[in-house]
Amino acid sequence: MLVGLDQLFSGQLSTVRKRLRGESFAVLTHAAAVDRRGRHTLELLDELGATPEVVFSPEHGFDGVAQAEEAVADQRDEAAPRIVSLYGSDRASLSPQPEMLQGLSTLVIDLADVGSRYYTYVWTALLAARAALAQGVHTLVLDRPNPISGDPQLSEGVPQDADHLSFVGLEPLPIRHGLTLGEIIAHFFAKDGVPLGPDGALSVAATRGWERYQTAAAHHRPFVPPSPNIPTLETALVYPGACLIEGTNLSEGRGTTTPFQLVGAPFLDAGALARDLTQLGTPGCLVRPARFRPMFEKHQGAVCNGVMLHVTNSQLFRPVATYVSLICLAQRQAPEAFEFLNRVYEFEADKPAFDLLCGSARVREAILGGAHLEEVVSLLTPAPHDWSETVLSAEARVQDMQL
Repeated sequence: MLVGLDQLFSGQLSTVRKRLRGESFAVLTHAAAVDRRGRHTLELLDELGATPEVVFSPEHGFDGVAQAEEAVADQRDEAAPRIVSLYGSDRASLSPQPEMLQGLSTLVIDLADVGSRYYTYVWTALLAARAALAQGVHTLVLDRPNPISGDPQLSEGVPQDADHLSFVGLEPLPIRHGLTLGEIIAHFFAKDGVPLGPDGALSVAATRGWERYQTAAAHHRPFVPPSPNIPTLETALVYPGACLIEGTNLSEGRGTTTPFQLVGAPFLDAGALARDLTQLGTPGCLVRPARFRPMFEKHQGAVCNGVMLHVTNSQLFRPVATYVSLICLAQRQAPEAFEFLNRVYEFEADKPAFDLLCGSARVREAILGGAHLEEVVSLLTPAPHDWSETVLSAEARVQDMQL
């Protein structure tokens, strides 16, 4: 399998090489963007004799050391291109400013994504591509496979209501969407009527040899952590459901070595929670009671009682259904202690974080209203009935962009 970056020296991308060598360009990337030999995007561009005027970085920073929602400053080094953070302290920082793109011909995007609507890299990429479009700058995506598979049958999650779009979902999209970053940008550009292809506003160097129905376990290359709390493929597999925990006062395991697989709080009964969740049925997932002590974030230093989830079959596992069930059970076990958080979340202050993640207030209201668990799950999990067609159309659209 060859990702877009692997193909920079191939005959297929000869026109791209000429473009980058002879013109001014920018790069949006981070430390996880490496080729099959572990070489970084900037290293390979240097080998091509192509030096970007500016490097943009997403949430967590270029080096991937900043924690979630931590503002990242620009980096300046006279011996290297300046690195401009696209994740600062306000909404304006999330997109390149017009003057940053002036005089450039191309914006190259190479980011490792994890296949979930909440993961902000794809929205940083879309905002950057739209900013480039406004300045007449062509965007080239060096695409990568969806690590948790691009199987549309595994998609989960009702797209967001129009009034619940945010930086954890700037455009309506299922939670687990099955698309690559390049496919998502091409999908929304096409919806906007933007011309695609090398002579248009966007081109994509698609991954070659990727079997859509496989996870990163079959990619024959290491899983490089794209951010501090996605250390393994198993973490990425649970993330589409586990990120919902961020909207509650339960610990999602940040501050432990197994974030998102561990969920709990000091006020829960670990054994009862594991038993109740298992009795509901968790296909493709083993649930066991667990106790843990987060070293930072929620319940820092306190012993939490909860569960640890282990993915045993990625084809059967449904993360969104599993974790929303877990949240329901936790709320019903300790209704006086459990809370949905009300705080500024990803630059949004007027809606609860859980609602932004779910895409509406319906799920939270159903949980607090004592709705039957199956009803709660049904409010969130179904992807649009025609989503498989959308995924396959996006794939075909990218494949048609011959470079």
